[in-house]
Amino acid sequence: MTVVLAMVVMACGNGNDQSDAYGNFEAVDYIISAENAGKIMELQLEEGDEFTEAKQVGFIDTTQLYLQKEQLKAQRKATAAGIQNILSRIEVYKEQLAILQKDKKRIDKMFADGAVSIKELDDINGNVQVVEKQIESVKTENAQVFGNLESYDNQIKSLEDLIEKSKIFVPKTATVLEKYKEPYEMVNAGTPLFKLADLNVLDLRVYVSGDQLPALKIGQGVDVIIDKNETENESVKGTVSWISSQSEFTPKIIQTKEERVKLVYAVKVRVVNDGRLKIGMPGEIKF
Repeated sequence: MTVVLAMVVMACGNGNDQSDAYGNFEAVDYIISAENAGKIMELQLEEGDEFTEAKQVGFIDTTQLYLQKEQLKAQRKATAAGIQNILSRIEVYKEQLAILQKDKKRIDKMFADGAVSIKELDDINGNVQVVEKQIESVKTENAQVFGNLESYDNQIKSLEDLIEKSKIFVPKTATVLEKYKEPYEMVNAGTPLFKLADLNVLDLRVYVSGDQLPALKIGQGVDVIIDKNETENESVKGTVSWISSQSEFTPKIIQTKEERVKLVYAVKVRVVNDGRLKIGMPGEIKF
């Protein structure tokens, strides 16, 4: 009787300790790449470094970009100097036009009185039209100069953007997972520099069967079990953040062949990391 009772107690204990799903912790990682080509002049970070806010950690050589920018600024200045000359020419033509228009009014009146010939009237009208066309021509020339200035401005802005993109930043709170490049190495635009992830919150990806799925919903709190030592476990709180809408075969990380051929649904449980959780660390959930 005692032996039977002991076996019942053990069976109940094993049932209570059985977790509902198993998996591993993962983080959303991302790679920071070079946005400009050149030599890395500074890269102040190492694997494992933690950043609590956005920070510049290095830069790529911008000497040639700076020299190109200065050259464009000089060309723009020289082009802008020609605008004053164009404006002066327009003022001269306007003075000429004002004088001709006065003469035209006088000749129009004299022609009405029969004091001048039709040729004299045609001549003054022709002269007015010539000066008006000269003014329009100079204005067109001025528009071309302003177009050149705008082109220089755009090129300068483009170089300033490249110079700004030569700065290397950690964009937000993150931990450096991997570092791919060192100072004084040459890189092209798009070359990976380092990998980051926010380890303050990790996701435990687990797999549940179809009959377990109705017991889970987004936002649901669950108990997450992690290893404390070789013989003991400890529990932390987690929240279901994602449930796959499609089934899949159990991943090969599941050891037994019987389990691997089952159709399951992936679930992510978000857990605030107090420092105990690591990427790849196993975990279990109860719900």
